Amino acid sequence: MNPAAAGEPLRVGVAGLGTVGAGVLALLRGNRETIAARCGRPVEVVAVSARDRRKDRGVSLDGMAWIDDPAALADRDLDAVVEAIGGADGPARALVERALARGIDTVTANKALIAHHGAALAETAEATGAHLGFEAAVAGGIPIVKALREGLAANRLERIYGILNGTCNYMLTDMRETGRGFDAVLAEAQALGYAEADPGFDVDGVDTAHKLAILASLAFGGRIDFESVFVEGIRGVEPADIAYAEELGYRVKLLGVAARGEDGLAQWVYPCMTPRAAPIAAVDGVLNAVVCEGAGVGATVHEGRGAGAGPTASAAVADLVDIARGVRPPAFSVPVAALDRPPAIPIARRVGACYVRLAVVDRPGAIAGIAACLRDRAVSIETLTQRVRGPGGGPGGAVPVVMTTHDVEESAMRAALDSIAALDSVAAPPRLIRIESL
Repeated sequence: MNPAAAGEPLRVGVAGLGTVGAGVLALLRGNRETIAARCGRPVEVVAVSARDRRKDRGVSLDGMAWIDDPAALADRDLDAVVEAIGGADGPARALVERALARGIDTVTANKALIAHHGAALAETAEATGAHLGFEAAVAGGIPIVKALREGLAANRLERIYGILNGTCNYMLTDMRETGRGFDAVLAEAQALGYAEADPGFDVDGVDTAHKLAILASLAFGGRIDFESVFVEGIRGVEPADIAYAEELGYRVKLLGVAARGEDGLAQWVYPCMTPRAAPIAAVDGVLNAVVCEGAGVGATVHEGRGAGAGPTASAAVADLVDIARGVRPPAFSVPVAALDRPPAIPIARRVGACYVRLAVVDRPGAIAGIAACLRDRAVSIETLTQRVRGPGGGPGGAVPVVMTTHDVEESAMRAALDSIAALDSVAAPPRLIRIESL
């Protein structure tokens, strides 16, 4: 809808009153005067919807109409709706589709919805003149969508990468600082509320992949292609690998990495070793960070809290402020028809250095056999250390052998590791972690 006359309230409906939805209500109420001054008009929540009307959410719902069916918010006399339900389908999708179809400006914090249906929703918005805002769907309080869509609009971006999941970053930080294993750190993260009872969405990298697909579309002008994102989570990262990374001058981080080349688009999520001198290596705990590399601006680093009521509500309300001001950029920087469909670059074609840890039976010729497997696949060793004892050994008195390689294509590295795993001198499956030169 077109913005109301100056001074008239922006009438908003909020669906979902969990952490994000309740945070939006609290922020709009707590900063009412500041927001009105910056918008030139008040922003008022006049209707809400959630599953349980009786639940105490710590915010007053006085003066707000209660709507049992979230999608029915789109039938009210509203200027904008905020979707904070979650999920790629179900009531969240039903509400957003109906609101946009009726020309109601829509704000969502739902990264799964945008990753799976963003282009179709943007097409609907364009057809009806509605605005689709999703700043809150990626990196919480970091205004990275605005940075890509507006602040960096003059740049041809070459690569974007980042820490996009606070749960994983917290866990990897704790494992480094305490030496504890994955299971113990996950249990504590769940007790502190940083991880869900079912943590797979976070620790298996799916949450990061949703966000990376959105950022890649904004950065490189292609349609969102979530299905082509390579995803590897952090379940396989062991304290031994984190300790050896420190010795080698690296930090282990779960990164989402996207780069546009002449032959397509790479979108990869994996735990990797980052140089300790790189700015992103110092981003610890539940913080997120995104680095954008462009031909004009060089590298820009964006860091902040990636989740929680305050940061995510801040991002959602920023979209409402744009709507109240009449600022209505295309959802993905350009009209949907102008988005292209670059082919996906598979992880097998990644070229980069690698860290490998082996559990090797300490006997003559063992290292020579490993070296022959690497030679046959043209894998060049940069460093190799065989330890008499240390973390990461194996059964039967096997000792850890830790190596790093020069840049190598992933397919060759994987083939070499398959050959190494078949040696009778190797007591456990090889452990591979990619090294990123940032």
